[in-house]
This record gives sequence, C-alpha cells and structure tokens, in this order.
Amino acid sequence: MAHKAHYVLSTHWDREWYQTFQVYRHRLVQLLDRILEGWADGRLKGPFQSDGQSILLEDYLEVRPERREQIRQLLREGKIVAGPWYVLPDEFLVSGESLIRNLEMGRRLVRSWGVEPSKAGFLCDMFGHNSQMPQIFAGFGIPMGFIWRGTNLPDQRLVVWRGADGTEMPCYRFGEIGYCSYALSVRQVHGDRQAFSPEEIRQRQAAFLQKEAAKTEVGPLLIFDGCDHLEWDPDDYAILAERFEGDPDFVVTHTSLDAYINEMLAFRNQITTRIEGELREPAFYPFEVEGQWLIPGVGSSRVNLKLANAACQSLLCQWAEPLSVFARASLGLEYPQGFLDVAWRWLIQNHPHDSICGCSIDRVHEDMLYRFHQCEQIGERLTQEATRRLAASVAGEVAEDELRVTVFNPLPRTLEEVVDLDLELPVGWPTFNEMSNSEAKLGFRIYDARGVEIPYQRLWQQMDQPRWRFYGRVLAQETRVHRVRVSLPLSLPALGYTTLTVRPEAPGIPTRYPMLPELVVGERCMANEYLEVSIEPDGTLSLLDKRSGQFYSGLLTFEDRADIGDGWNYGQAEHDQCFYSSGGRTSIARVSHGKYLASFRIRKVMEVPVEFDFHALERSASMAELVIDSLVTLRAGSDRLEVETVVLNHARDHRLRVLFPSGAQAETYLADSPFDVVERPIALRADNHVYREPEIETKPQQSFTAVFDEHRGLAVISSGLMESAVIDVPERILALTLFRATRKTVGTSGEPGGQMQGELHFRYWLIPLHAPVDRALLLYRGLQLAAGQRAVCLASAEQAFYRQERRLPPEAGFLRVQGAAVLTSLRQTEAGLEVRLFNPETRIEKATLHFTGLPAASQRGFFARRVDLDHRPLGDALEVEGGQLSISLKPKEIVTLAFTGI
Repeated sequence: MAHKAHYVLSTHWDREWYQTFQVYRHRLVQLLDRILEGWADGRLKGPFQSDGQSILLEDYLEVRPERREQIRQLLREGKIVAGPWYVLPDEFLVSGESLIRNLEMGRRLVRSWGVEPSKAGFLCDMFGHNSQMPQIFAGFGIPMGFIWRGTNLPDQRLVVWRGADGTEMPCYRFGEIGYCSYALSVRQVHGDRQAFSPEEIRQRQAAFLQKEAAKTEVGPLLIFDGCDHLEWDPDDYAILAERFEGDPDFVVTHTSLDAYINEMLAFRNQITTRIEGELREPAFYPFEVEGQWLIPGVGSSRVNLKLANAACQSLLCQWAEPLSVFARASLGLEYPQGFLDVAWRWLIQNHPHDSICGCSIDRVHEDMLYRFHQCEQIGERLTQEATRRLAASVAGEVAEDELRVTVFNPLPRTLEEVVDLDLELPVGWPTFNEMSNSEAKLGFRIYDARGVEIPYQRLWQQMDQPRWRFYGRVLAQETRVHRVRVSLPLSLPALGYTTLTVRPEAPGIPTRYPMLPELVVGERCMANEYLEVSIEPDGTLSLLDKRSGQFYSGLLTFEDRADIGDGWNYGQAEHDQCFYSSGGRTSIARVSHGKYLASFRIRKVMEVPVEFDFHALERSASMAELVIDSLVTLRAGSDRLEVETVVLNHARDHRLRVLFPSGAQAETYLADSPFDVVERPIALRADNHVYREPEIETKPQQSFTAVFDEHRGLAVISSGLMESAVIDVPERILALTLFRATRKTVGTSGEPGGQMQGELHFRYWLIPLHAPVDRALLLYRGLQLAAGQRAVCLASAEQAFYRQERRLPPEAGFLRVQGAAVLTSLRQTEAGLEVRLFNPETRIEKATLHFTGLPAASQRGFFARRVDLDHRPLGDALEVEGGQLSISLKPKEIVTLAFTGI
C-alpha cells in the first residue's frame, strides 16, 4: 500500500537577522511575487504556508497595496495559509502574556481578511521550548505542534509533548536538519548549486521519502519545504509534481500543515514517544546524524534589549491596561483599545527570536530600540491619562496652598511598606535652614487619606526645576517646581490608590520627625526587624536573617571572565583569566540614614583586560577599569535587600555576573518561566562530555531564581535580566548574569554594538529564604520590582482640568486576588472585562477575586465565565456575589475569566 505524503511549501522568514528588515522585505516581495506568478501560469499546484506567522502578508501589502484584494481572495481559496502567530517569537525571553498577545494579534490579522488562521502550532526554529506551550496552544484551539530544537530525537517524527499542567499535544518533530531537511537533502540549496538532471532529482526525492517513511511511526508523511528565506524551486517542484498523479510507493499531495494535521490527528493515540516539560536538551549527536543546536546563550546578549522589553511588557500589562480598566469602570472613560493595539504591535515586532535574542547585526538592534521607544511613549501616555483623571476625580477640592498626591499600586495585593515618593512642590512654598549657611529646605507636612499626619524621611531635593503643564485649550506652560524625594510608610490598596495631602509649613519653621531607631547601626552596617547587613572592606555583603538565624557572606561579588562568543552563545576561552571584585579597589559611602530607609553606595573598580586577543587566544595584557557602583538599600519592615548597580563598561569581549553564595544543601533550584515556575537540577548532566553541544550552567529566567533547603536559601529578583545559574559547588552560588559583551555578529567581521559599552543600569533584590517557599510571593515580588509604584501630584488648577463628573473616595482598590494564583492580565475585551491568572504550584489552589473598587450598583448582578484564550466561553456563567468570586486552579493551570455587567 502506497504511503500518503503531504508536501507543504513555505519559507522560514526571519524578518530581520543578518540583513535589516527593509533589505529582507525586498526579498520577501520578490518571493511572494514569484509564488503568485507560479499560480497564475499553472506551474504551482498548491498552497503557500506563511511560516506560521501573518506579518509576512502585512509587510508585503505595505509595498503592494494594489494586491490586497488578490491576497484576500487567495486566502479564502486556501492558496495562502497564514498564522497563527503574528511573528515567530523566542519562547523564554518574552513574557507569557506577550506570547498570548502575539497569537491573538496574528489570528486577528488573518481573520480581518475573512478567513480562519492556521491551526498549526508552529515552533520550527525557537531556541528551545517552554513548559507551557502545549497549554497555550490548546487555549487557542491549536491541536498540534511542530518542534525541533531542544530535543534529540533524530529517528522520531512524531511525539506527544506533555506540558507543565498535563496538557498533551501531538507534535511533529522536524528531521535531522530541522525544517531545512528537504531543502538541504533534496534541493541541495547549500553551497554553489549546480544544475541537476531530472533523474538526479527523482533519486534524491525517492531517497528522502523512503527515509521519512522509516522514521514516521504512524499516519501520513510530511515533506516540509520551508528553509530560511528560500523561494520555491520550479525545477524540483516539477519533478515532485509527477508524484501528485499517483505513485506505486508514495502518493504526494501539495497541501498545507492544516491539511496534514486534519489527517494526522486520527493517529494521535498511536504515537508512543513521550516528552515532557520544557525542552532544552543541547545537541547530542554528531552533526552528520542530527543538526539541531539549542543555542542557550541568548539570554544575556544585548542586555539593553532585554531591559527595554521587560520595561515595556510591565508598562502595558501592569499599568496602561489595568489602570485604563479602572478608569473606565470608575469614571466611564473610554478604554483606549486602539492605542494599546498599536503599542503591542510595536513591541511584538521586536519578539522574533533573531531580534529579541540579540543575535543579529547592529543595524537590526538599532531599529529595535526605535520600536521599544514607540511602545513606551504610548504606554506612558495612557498610564498618565488614567492616573491623572483618577487622582483629579477624588472627592474634595485641592486648595490653592496644598498639593494632592495620589499613589498607585499596580499589584492585586495590598502593599504595606516604606515607599519612595518624588514630590513636585511649588517654588513659592516657604523654606527653612538648619544652620545659617546650610542648604535651604522646603518645610511641608504630609497627611494621609484620613487626615492623619505621616512622618517622612528626606532623601534628596532638586530646587527650581522646569516642568511643563498642558491644559488643552491654551498653549503649554512652563513652570518651576522643587523636586523632593521622601520615604514614608504607606498602605496601598490592591490594584488601587491612596490619596495624600501635602501642605506647606509656616515660613522658617523646620519640619523634622524622630528618626529613631535608625536603620544604620554601624559604620558599614544597617539592620531592621528581619535582616542585618554588613558591608565588608572588600565590598561584599554579609547578611544575617534574624528569623532563621542563618548567616550569609560573600554576597555581591562580581565575576568577570572572557567571552569570545556572539549573540547566540557564550564563548568560553580555553586560556582565560577570571577576575573577582573582592580583589579590586573599594569605596563605601553612607547615602541615606533614618528610621525608614538606609542605603550605602559601594564603588568597586576592577582592573580587567581591555579585550580578548584573538590572535594570541588570550585576554590582553593591557587593562581597563571596570567601574561598578552599587546602591544597597534596606527598608524598615522589609525582608529584602535592594540593589541598584551601574556598570561603566570600557572593556570588550567579557561577561559580568554577580554572585550570591547561598550555602543551601540543595540538588535543585527554582526559576520562573512563562506561566510557570520550573525546578531544574543544579548539577550538569553526568554524560555532558559526550554531547556535541555541552550543557552550560546558565539557564533562562523571567524574574527570579531561588535555591534553598529546609533551613536556608536565597532568591534573587530582577527585571530584564534573563539569565541565571546556581553553580555546582558546595556553596551553591546563585549567579545572575548582568551582561555579555561580544564583537562577533552574523555575516560580519565584527561590530561594536554587542560590546555594551558605556553605562549599564541594573536593579535586583536579594531575599533570604527558609522553607516552605511561596512561589506566588516570589513572582509578585518580580512584578513589584518591574512596576514599582506611581504618584500623581496635582495642584488646584490641574485638578480642575483633569477632573471627571463622577467622584471617587480618597482611597480605593479595584481588584484584590487572594490565594496562590498570580494575576498576569487585567484588560477590556469584546467579551467583557478579562482577568487572567495562573497557578505556579504543583497542587490545586483556590483563588478569590475581590472587586473592591466598583460602585455598589455595579457589584449587583454581574457575571463571570471561564473563556479560552480565543475568548470563547467554557462552561456556565458564574454569578459574582458581593463583588467576590472564588475559583479553583489545577496545578500549573492558566485560567482566563470574562466578566460582564461591570
């Protein structure tokens, strides 16, 4: 009986990589023009699959707008199959929400042409696969995946992939050379191609079909013809088309991945090979057997891109969307969907794996910064608009001689801690002097929402600074303000705000408060209720966790070593010199001291080699100063130590990490991943020496890594730092990669952009642990570090301009989430107000949602319904009683709820 085979014509389209987007787009237009010509003259018999993404057609039609109706008709006829992605992203360096929004955008774009998007879970070239992709795909009704990297299965074409929550998805695993197997084996597109006789082409096609039949366990064969940036080959295609009419051994049909899926799903229960969780196996087999590479070093290349991406994701998901929801529900304002769509489009265009991974040429990554800036500007404006109008609509008039300060908390948990506020006070307010010739200080008092005075600690001030005010119908006005930063204890409602009033003191009267007990308790020591921190003469930190009695030393050691790699991989030099900050020059300065906050500045000057000498194959003898300036802060009532590090980098070809010895007796550690917290072994695989691509100790994270035993441990929280490790030594050192500086870029002799020269800014928190570890709490700490708090300062005139008709209480929260579930999205959709949560635990967890800030009328009679990621309802409607809803989440489950009637 003849084998049935599906031939699928595609092209793997990196939108930008070793050439810029515009250069690639010129090639894309030619490619699609020639496909259209093939259909027109009858040489091409079947559909074109647009690489699992829809942006190809958007890019094409921007140049060929006159062909919009033709493309629409071809989509409707099934000659073009597009989606489900907007772009093919990296799976580890963007957030789970970004993956969902990417799929939403791609599917929406295809539907705008009047057709349904492809149902192929296309992951052909991603650098490994995260543990939740089966659940994400299932949420969109995508029944089958297409994978390659991160697996060593050259003899299996079909597997069942079990995701973190137990979702099982049948997958096609591309062959020995991945999605390029047919193009390289049959079309022989590598190197200088010579003309081949038809008989040679027939022989190679027959050999390829025989090999695929031997490695396809059940069901039809897949012949995927979609290598990087390749046009279709009329010569090869004409020979293959002979088999369309029937063949004794193979019946080949030119179809699509979707047609293949429709036939293949009938055989899913016969697939015997199982794989599970995140897929990050490095390449094992010799290249002549299997050509996959995991490419694990992209988490720390071009760190400026990772930092910008994390900031934009946080801005949209934690500020612009939820605060716009709050403003809509509370004040009746329009939800700015159009602006948000544009912001997300700019952001997601930076998420292809050769873009966000930082492995392209300099011009590509320069273009990315422009896109990040567009997203940031839109998100900032939407956030300002929502927060200003909410603040201005709080009941009560702002007097001429006072200032209203509204402080917002983006977390769905009440926040009770010391908060830093930047106040903008009128230049006409009175000042006082501590001594006759001392710096003039503003005299003012701060009152909470109930009118109770709040003592505060001054941090710094900048006098007589410019500020612009905009009032709509008149020209922008420049005014002058005094900027003063203070720290004070606040209680901020969950996903809400509290209102403060700032009033001037009488002229010449000082405003001081008791600052005892001080957090600074020694020349180089600070302590609060939970932690005692000492700064050692070498600049490292010693920390005592007062709760457990555990002591940690050698914290905040910086490690610098050579990196001769590129954007893809950390390159470890055989002849290396590894430098540690504990041996460098150290300066220690006390910066802030008081009852609420203490901070020290630690300045390290490390002398490191200027560069790597690629001729001598060793780090150069000439040295450069690597200046590392860290501000270490401890707050009253806080169990974390906050660090802001600025690195002035003048060296090249090196990697900088910060080290935290934990002393934990642990064999595994935790790190977060999109919609998951994964547990990884600390030790590298025992047979690592026999791998073609050895496993490396660094692995991806989203915001935290934690290592602990039943007595002690450490977690490091960060934002935009996507790579970490726990080093397999007795001290179990947690290592956070700050950056890699590399010169090699694809297809060039070297470019400067990857060297990360100049000032680099990083923020991270250190938290001592003792079991049991609260995974949700660590995730929320990551969200808190990324988002911070925001304050809006309004004078009387500004209140009048931004105020809406409705009046709000002086303090309110919109949504509080109780339990272990983590909120990742709160936004308005066509289905209603949408809330998305996930359970990071390995057990069933209950979550209760409290809509605390809705008007009483809204709390009566509104409903919720579980929906899938395509907004389709799942199950019956649930009545929300008294603004409260409780749900159960299975282990690692992602749940999306749509609320109507709000």
